[in-house]
Amino acid sequence: MADEVMCSGFFRAAEGAKLSCLDKFQDGGFVQFVTGNILESFYNFFAALLNPGMWLDWSNKESLMRFIYYGASVELFFVLATFLIVLTIIGMWKREVMWTYVRGLEWFNNSVGRLFAWAGLLMVLQQIIIVFLQRIFTRPDISIGFGIPLQFDISWFAEELKLFNALVVTLCVAYTFVQGGHVRVDLFYAGAKFRTKKIVDMFGAIFFMIPFVTVTWLYGWFFMWRHLVTPNPSASDRLELLLRKSRLLKWNVETIGFSPNGFNGYFIFKVLLCAFCVMVLLQALAVFYRSWCEFREGPESENKYLDRDTLGEGEEAYEGTH
Repeated sequence: MADEVMCSGFFRAAEGAKLSCLDKFQDGGFVQFVTGNILESFYNFFAALLNPGMWLDWSNKESLMRFIYYGASVELFFVLATFLIVLTIIGMWKREVMWTYVRGLEWFNNSVGRLFAWAGLLMVLQQIIIVFLQRIFTRPDISIGFGIPLQFDISWFAEELKLFNALVVTLCVAYTFVQGGHVRVDLFYAGAKFRTKKIVDMFGAIFFMIPFVTVTWLYGWFFMWRHLVTPNPSASDRLELLLRKSRLLKWNVETIGFSPNGFNGYFIFKVLLCAFCVMVLLQALAVFYRSWCEFREGPESENKYLDRDTLGEGEEAYEGTH
């Protein structure tokens, strides 16, 4: 009986009304839902841009709750989707622009990966220190700092090694993809023609990488906030309910470890899960854009502008084995 519901306003219902005419249109079916949300995305983008205090002023509890809600909302999904569609159309029209996208995305992923890859070395060094202090010097704790030292039990540092591992896994995933370091089983792909490979890469980026990262983000976003604030927000909560919950909102950062003296910063892992989604999404776009450009330009453009690490002059025999 949706036709019997009176609407007022287009993007937003007038005061006192239950729904806008655009909301009513979106309830008409799947096509209307997609079309209406794409149209509404332009309004939502500029509304968020022109009213940053409504979602960035975290001193206001309602503002923080809006940020939590919209961070994994249908509105944000269509804003990003519409934005990417516009960028993609421009890139397909001007291939030089799309190559700029590729270079920018791969530069960012390489830069983040090369920075946080050092966490692997820190993990090894810290493990060596733990073994020496625990087995040779029989120290129960480690004190770090100048003036005001930070002192934690050795078990804290032992569990904290997981954080270094998480940094490498989540923030170096796109860098590893750019470098061709992920394991592949190319039973059919390896023998395919050049342009067939590019079609497979584009298909994989659109129908596998992006849906995977979208679902992971929708789960990880509220999973993260449930360990940062209370009362716990839920993915099923509507904005009106979350705004009512904001009256009781307060920060409640998770600081509970698996052992009494163990590492107590496990909320960081939830943050890294969301960062992982961002990195994979950016790499999915880079894969699609690169594959499109190489598909249009042919085999001579393969690996164009690709910035891969090298072992240096005279070490060519070891390339691809590290």
